Amino acid sequence: MSDERILTQTNDPDLPELIARCQSGDQSAFATLYERYAPSLYRLAYSVLLVEQDAEDVLQESMVYAFRSLQRYDPERGAFRTWLYTITVSRCRNARRRKWLPTVALSSLLNIGVEPPTPAEQSPEARAAWGELRDSLGRAMGTLSPLLREAVALRYGQGLTYREMAEIMDCPQKTAESRVRLAHEQLRRAMSGADRAALEELWSL
Repeated sequence: MSDERILTQTNDPDLPELIARCQSGDQSAFATLYERYAPSLYRLAYSVLLVEQDAEDVLQESMVYAFRSLQRYDPERGAFRTWLYTITVSRCRNARRRKWLPTVALSSLLNIGVEPPTPAEQSPEARAAWGELRDSLGRAMGTLSPLLREAVALRYGQGLTYREMAEIMDCPQKTAESRVRLAHEQLRRAMSGADRAALEELWSL
């Protein structure tokens, strides 16, 4: 058994039982899986699409598809969360193809899934500086192509390895690494020196 599957079983020891119950039509098992995975899938979808309603639609589409296709999930081929992320990224790509996504207000980017954590210090000066950093990050994220936003969302928003990212994005691992590197470069160019330094310290870019 691979280290990844061992880790998955450690984190979700009841997952096989929940899947079996879902396959037998147990609604409480469906609800448990939804509550467990929906928040991270929404953050991933929003980080890629940058539109709240589109992210909510993708989340619902992804979960419905996953529930209807549980018999297709093979634990020997990868972690359950990787399977769900793959479905979600595919639905995000479909959403982009269905329509031209509108420009979004910067304020809506304040809840983006890849933003750095809130600092412990809560002085007015600290909150103002943090708000400026998040605005700067939001503007910079908006300059990335959809594929680069996918890479940033998976790497930093979900904490995936490059191997996991490659599986989800259906590309070689080197391509996943290259997309993250290109995203780094573009984010650096799009942000001021002070904001860039602060973000690199927080993200260790």
